[in-house]
Amino acid sequence: MNSEGQNPSLQIISDSPDETMQIGQKIGTALKGGEVITLIGPLGSGKTLMVKGIAAGLGSADSRSVTSPTFVLVNEYTGPRMRLDVYHFDAYRLESVGEFEMLGFDDLCRSDSVVLIEWADRVACALENIDAIDIELSHIDKNTRQISLKNAPDYILDSLK
Repeated sequence: MNSEGQNPSLQIISDSPDETMQIGQKIGTALKGGEVITLIGPLGSGKTLMVKGIAAGLGSADSRSVTSPTFVLVNEYTGPRMRLDVYHFDAYRLESVGEFEMLGFDDLCRSDSVVLIEWADRVACALENIDAIDIELSHIDKNTRQISLKNAPDYILDSLK
């Protein structure tokens, strides 16, 4: 939240997968630590591409190492080049909110890390008291996506101007 207590939002159109990653990279470069980012959208909308970009902005040397944790449920991206630790959750296959909580979500929300949650709408009740940055991606056509940021702090919004 910004200092005025508003919930600022921003709408962006991405015309390609590369552009979606570049938007993510700008967000990643601006992150300070302690942020929780929810990613919501249908299959193929670019959630994992956005995560790849965010990880690149935080110093990930190889975006190919950033993959959706659909079956392992959470991936950790750390290393000497990374400014912050990244914990990447995928709630798609979770059976319950309790299962999400048992993955250690609360323990990973730290000032030296960023938590990214794909399919966050499936665990929304576990996030009710979290001041998360919400990113919703939707299809416009085969390559074009609408990206909506909600509850983004000014330093994130400024990075996208």
